[in-house]
Amino acid sequence: MSTNTLIAVIAAAVVVVIVLSAILWLLARRRHLRDRFGPEYERAVEEKGGTLAAERELHAREERHDKLDIKELPPERRRQYSEEWSGVQEHFVDRPAGAVDEADDLVSRLMTERGYPTEGYQGAVRDLSVRHSRTLDHYRSAHDVRVRSAKGQATTEELRGAMVHYRALFEELLTDQRSR
Repeated sequence: MSTNTLIAVIAAAVVVVIVLSAILWLLARRRHLRDRFGPEYERAVEEKGGTLAAERELHAREERHDKLDIKELPPERRRQYSEEWSGVQEHFVDRPAGAVDEADDLVSRLMTERGYPTEGYQGAVRDLSVRHSRTLDHYRSAHDVRVRSAKGQATTEELRGAMVHYRALFEELLTDQRSR
């Protein structure tokens, strides 16, 4: 075998190894993002119009989240938040729409104290999606009802559902005490 043929075979083998490595890396990254983001992965693919764009977005969310200073809450603060949540639920009987507003406010304050920026609803969704993707649909549903409630378009049953949805995220934020 001539030297040129040997170099061509080695070069082709190197190219094949590089291509296979890139494919395996992309598949591992995709699997990681699917596992981490759960249903949020599919939502991102749909919103971004393709997997590559969605994966870039989700990776950017991870990088942003890694820069956040997410804090654990001391047991006393967790207890105080739990008591406050009980009060919000009690208000639902007399003022369903007001209780939903209070629930949203309480969730926002808890997010802020934990270290999540609360620069608007979309920003909160983006930042929560990294560690709380499984309860993110609860947050979206509750927010949608709250917006409709502000226009006088939500039924009491929908407001009750919003409280259930807020509670799911609230409990997860309160009990998930892993920092970073």
